[in-house]
Formats: sequence, structure tokens, C-alpha cells
Amino acid sequence: MSTEFDRKIHETLADAKLQLAIYTATGRLKAKRVEMVAAQVLPDYQELRAHAHAIKKHAIENLDHYLEEFERNVEAHGGKVAYCKDGTEVADFVLALARERGARLIVKSKSMTTEEVDLNERLEHHGLESVETDLGEYILQLAQERPYHIVAPALHMTRYDVADLFARRLHIPSEVVIEKQTAIARSVLRQKFLAADIGISGANFLVADSGAVVIVENEGNARLTTSAPRIHIAIAGIEKVIPRAQDLATFLKLLARSATGQALSVYTSFLSGPRRGGEIDGPEEFYVVLLDNGRTRLLPDRGKRESLYCIRCGACLNACPVYRKIGGHAFPWVYSGPIGAILTPQFMGVAHEPALPFASSLCGACGEVCPVKIDIPKILLELRSDVKKSEAREKQHRLETLAFRAFAWLMRHPRMYELAGRAAAAMAPSEDGGWVRNVPGLMNIPPVRAWLSQRDLPPAPAKSFREMWRRR
Repeated sequence: MSTEFDRKIHETLADAKLQLAIYTATGRLKAKRVEMVAAQVLPDYQELRAHAHAIKKHAIENLDHYLEEFERNVEAHGGKVAYCKDGTEVADFVLALARERGARLIVKSKSMTTEEVDLNERLEHHGLESVETDLGEYILQLAQERPYHIVAPALHMTRYDVADLFARRLHIPSEVVIEKQTAIARSVLRQKFLAADIGISGANFLVADSGAVVIVENEGNARLTTSAPRIHIAIAGIEKVIPRAQDLATFLKLLARSATGQALSVYTSFLSGPRRGGEIDGPEEFYVVLLDNGRTRLLPDRGKRESLYCIRCGACLNACPVYRKIGGHAFPWVYSGPIGAILTPQFMGVAHEPALPFASSLCGACGEVCPVKIDIPKILLELRSDVKKSEAREKQHRLETLAFRAFAWLMRHPRMYELAGRAAAAMAPSEDGGWVRNVPGLMNIPPVRAWLSQRDLPPAPAKSFREMWRRR
């Protein structure tokens, strides 16, 4: 584990206010999701998940075909498509277009893909003003922070934090009433919409058979971003493509329910090209930038490329006991939680943060709630194996490797497992759960000491499950 990763984890664990904010927000989202996918509300929920998985599997396995079909249909409606290998190429495309059109001000709607390539920073470095228009993202931009959560980017901030931030950055009196804070942001952003030359959005889905960019949101800022400026650029990962417009019915039933516990998001926009003759709004120019940024590296591996099925709902973050303790900023890249633990090593390389695939209890909650049935625990295990295969990692953790081999042997020999259980129980005379700390030398073993720094073992039960089963 890197020093920075470890430091951020411990800072979050030590912040009681932040712990409460994370648990409250994720708990609320989690409860709403459970309510909206209950059998009596959505009886075909599991069938929808299976169908969504099958659609994404087919689309990723035939990615080249559907990207070409999408490109043809975008161009047929008067738009243009650009393929970019990485963040530098994305920035170069936007900067070149801005220079040609004399653009100075860009408004953006929420887009994890542009966060992924640090687009705001790249544009501002070249003298362009780029303004986030999603309320949470706008708050974070003023605070110069990255998103804390996929769908609730400012989850970690209270209204008092926002009041102090607005007073400091917007030079206004402190205001703690949430509705008034929203009105303040709206008054600032409305002027940005009216003056913007370019609007940049992400995309939830790219529909191959119609060339449509589909954007799902709750605030309406994406509609203004894509229609008020004279140029609209949609920037999306290549994995966002789906074959047909009919497939959207499946995904739209799953996305909002999984993300925010809504039956449907407030706004669902279908954008396919620039403004046509007779239309009173919409951009004069329409571009779609399709980003690779490591995605094609996943395609050869049939198991791991399931990661590309993700629809960015954030449900796995809300269900994950690790994310709910260490928060979003502890993770080393823009994607956090279980999905971040599998995307970051694959997009950035396992050496970027070797401990990341191990930041999981493997409880399986993430896989249970994933609306497209990504087997996140399985991919985490495969990534752990990748980390272990590196020679440096093997040398550093020989003792850990030996311990896991011993554990694997023990799990294959039931009688020895039972004897080990009895031995452990015999060493646990106390009822306070702190017995491990009293075993001579045990706390000197680094993995044990690190594990017990945040938790303790419960006292051993009077009888093991095997004993109770025999006497049932």
C-alpha cells in the first residue's frame, strides 16, 4: 500500500463528521434502491439485470461493428465523430476546435469521462474558462476537489461547508439554507450558459442504430449545456455504445433505480446531430469524441472485460462496507469504490496502486447490487493474482504468500481445520474480544498488527458450528 493511500484512509477513519456524512448519504441511497427494486415494485428486476448483462456482453464483443454503425448514423444526421486514444488527444481536439471558432468559455455537464482525463485542468492551462454546471460538480470545482462519489460528487460536504466555500469564492455573505445556496449557484451558472461558446457533456449511452447520444440527469443543466451554446461536444468512453434504441428500455428501468432510487430520472435527453432547419434551439455544430484511454486493453481478457459493462450507477459504492468507511477521496483515481478498485488497475496498470484490489472484504455486496451483473469480486481476485505475479510484489510479501499457502492447505483438510479451530478457541479465555492481543508475539506480525489496528476479534463461541451440528 502506498503511503498516500494509507494516509488518506486513516484520515477518513479518524474524521467522525465525515464518517457520519458518508454513512448517512450512502445509507439513504441504498435504502431507496432496495425499495425501488423490491419484487412487489419491479417483479422482473432479476430478468432485467440478466437482459442488460447480455446486451452489454454482445455490444462489447462486437464493439468495432457497433462503433462504426454509430459513427455512420451520427454523420448521417450532420454530426461528426472523433476517436481519441487518451486525454491529451481529447484536449487537443477541444482546443483546436475552440481556436478555430474563437471560443473562450465552455460549460460542462457532469461527466466522469472528462474527469478521467483531467479535461478542465488541461483547458484552463491553455487559457479557456471551463465551468461545471452540475451543482455538486460546481461546488467541487470551486473547492478544487475531485468527485467523492459517482452520482453524489459532493457527498462529503455539509451545507455549512458549502456556505463557507461560496462566501470565500463568490464573495457573498454566508448562506446556510440549502434552497438559497441552490439559487445562488443557479444565478451564477445561468449567466455562464448564456455566454458560453461550447457545451461539453458526457453520455450515458450511445445508440448505434440511430446515432443518438443519451444523457440521463436530474437537474436540467445537461439540457442547457447541450442546447444553449452553438457547439456541443459529447465525450464518452467507447464502451457506452449499445446496439438498438429498444435496448434503452431495459437500461433506463435499471439505471435510476440503482443510482438514486428513482423509477426514472427527471430528464432523459436523446441528442442526434446539430439543430435542423425549423428548430428553434440546439447547437449549430455537434461532435462526439470517443475515448479509449486503456479500454481496449481489457478486450482480450474475456473475464475482466466485464468491467466495461458498467453504467456508472454507483450502487456498488453504496453497498460496499469498505467505501462506506474510507470514502471516495482515499481512492487514488477518479473512480472509487468497488468499480474503481477494478477499473483503476486495468486502465492505469496494477502498479498505479498495487493495494487497490485488496481494498475489499470480498463480501459480494457489490456484485449483488450491480444492475448489469458484473462479477466484481471475481475480477478483484484476478487482479490480486496479477499483482502477486509481479516479482517485486512477491519478494516484498513472501511471508504473506506463505501464510496464504498454509491457509489454502488447511481449508483442504477438514480434520486439521477443526483441530485449528479448537486450538484457537482454547486460546480465547476472555469475553472482551481482545484475546489476540494477549497471545505472545502475535501482534508483532505486520499483517496481524495492521488488521487489528482498526478492529478486534470477537470472543470465540462456546461451541463450534460443527459441534452444534453433530448434537442437533
